[in-house]
Amino acid sequence: GASFSLSQSDIAVAGASAALLRTKGEVEVRASGPQAVNQAVKAIAIARGYIAPDNLDLVVKPAFVKLELENEERTALKFSIKAHPLET
Repeated sequence: GASFSLSQSDIAVAGASAALLRTKGEVEVRASGPQAVNQAVKAIAIARGYIAPDNLDLVVKPAFVKLELENEERTALKFSIKAHPLET
């Protein structure tokens, strides 16, 4: 299988996402470009591990959105993430 490395920013995004999921129950992550999408997906996977000890799991709904970056319209991915209690 393929291997990948985690950067400090992956871990930081995951930690921030996990904190919001615990307090608000949902978070939205937007990513434009292949590297950013890869980073977002890794952060979501890490965040899932962070909230598991709290008996929570994630539902992730990806969608395409338009973003305006530097006066240019770009297509990006939006990940709407919600926490829900694990079935016990």
